[in-house]
Amino acid sequence: MQDLIELFCIGNAIVDWFVFNADAKKLDELGITAPVQHIPRDLAQRILEDDGLMAGSTWCSGGGATNVAKIAAMLGIKTAFAGCVGTQDGNAGFFKIGLDDAGVVSFLKKGKERNGLCFFFYCGGRTRIAASPGAALEFTEADVSEDLIAAAGAIVLDGYMLDRRPLVQHIMQLAGSRGIPVALDAASVFQVREKTEAILHYSRNYPLIIFMNADECIIFYNTVKKGTAAAVGIDALGEREKETLILGEICPVLKCMTEGDIFPVIVIKLGGRGAVVLAGGNIYSEETLTIIPRNTVGAGDAFCAAFISAWIRGKPVRECAALGNKVAREVLAVTGTRVKADRLMPFAKML
Repeated sequence: MQDLIELFCIGNAIVDWFVFNADAKKLDELGITAPVQHIPRDLAQRILEDDGLMAGSTWCSGGGATNVAKIAAMLGIKTAFAGCVGTQDGNAGFFKIGLDDAGVVSFLKKGKERNGLCFFFYCGGRTRIAASPGAALEFTEADVSEDLIAAAGAIVLDGYMLDRRPLVQHIMQLAGSRGIPVALDAASVFQVREKTEAILHYSRNYPLIIFMNADECIIFYNTVKKGTAAAVGIDALGEREKETLILGEICPVLKCMTEGDIFPVIVIKLGGRGAVVLAGGNIYSEETLTIIPRNTVGAGDAFCAAFISAWIRGKPVRECAALGNKVAREVLAVTGTRVKADRLMPFAKML
């Protein structure tokens, strides 16, 4: 099976739980008050077992690299995923079902802790996200097979793994020595704020494709080069203002990182405004059609999956971005990445 892998995704094995019409007062009592926060695994288990709070909830196997793996597999790419699932509850089984249903080959380590969870609570027009990675954090460099890396056409690495430097360095070295590109999603503004220097190091030394959204791109630029963006916080900018800043000031600076070689490639996801790709010292802009999303979770991962799938099949970067936009729109219409394979069939045929 290993010699059939085109895309090898490595990430945190998380089960996403979507809780609609969540009780805001109950969340306050539990300390779930921030837009995004980490919670202890025992609290996550208490929430999961609270029938009142979880009424009407639905689940989806998740984590950035997992979402990429599922979408890529449904696009006809021969895909594998490696991560660490937990014990003591059924969430590890849920996670594997999500991979199996999408056609992903799984290489799952069994951890000692319970499976990782991420809750999306929708209440009063606002979303509160509470994550508890659990057993996912037990995945280490010892769990990454050199044979699997060598057999892959490309690697996808979850940006949240940047905290585990030995693991990331191991993957980069194995892939880099064979000229295999690694696609790294920046994951969050918090990760970018802390890991810009590490991302720069990997981009200079390994074949890297970096995915960032608008906010992550601005934070990345703030760290690399103190400019106009540094003087204005991202919270003070509207989406159009962010786009203008990125296209007018940030892209001309960051494209210099891509001159003289194939890598790095920098992909900036602009949501309803499309995407910008910096490659080979050039700037490519690809617009998209704006729709009203049902749910935005997983849309950025779907874009990455489609982009890297098209890259593997030798498509030009502009076509990679165009396909990313189209597939992301399909995921915006569902909860998480629970898109049906037949919805992606037309795009699979394009590859």
